[in-house]
Amino acid sequence: MCNNENESCKCIAEILTVICILQQNANCCDSCLDTCDRGFLGCGTTTYTCNTRPIMLYTCCGNGTPWSMPTTKDTTDCTDTPTPANCSNVFRIEKIDGCCATFRVLAKNTDPTTQAAIPYVATNSFFTMNLNCVCSLRCLQDTYVECI
Repeated sequence: MCNNENESCKCIAEILTVICILQQNANCCDSCLDTCDRGFLGCGTTTYTCNTRPIMLYTCCGNGTPWSMPTTKDTTDCTDTPTPANCSNVFRIEKIDGCCATFRVLAKNTDPTTQAAIPYVATNSFFTMNLNCVCSLRCLQDTYVECI
């Protein structure tokens, strides 16, 4: 555990709660400030309606390397360098309860006809993380993810 205090995850948990609510009520608006806690999902020029704010997680002991998880339910070691092809460090928040968050692993879209507009695809790989172990998160461009 990085932080043993009960309130240590509050900052990250609050931002993830906002993102989770936005994704549940997704609609596309023009963006002004491109921050993690922006009050709406913005898609820019894409014709798809945004439904996801993809994020990357950084743990307290990760030495600046983003957290990585398998894109399948197969046993995979995602700590290898370079990161194996069946691992991803891009996630979608699915549920948050206090300092406990459940994420869906997103995979890179490999279809060249749609990857510009839809950079990620949903997987059936999920994990739950104690947010006390997360020291920072990085929000990526709001996007549309199929099959959510």
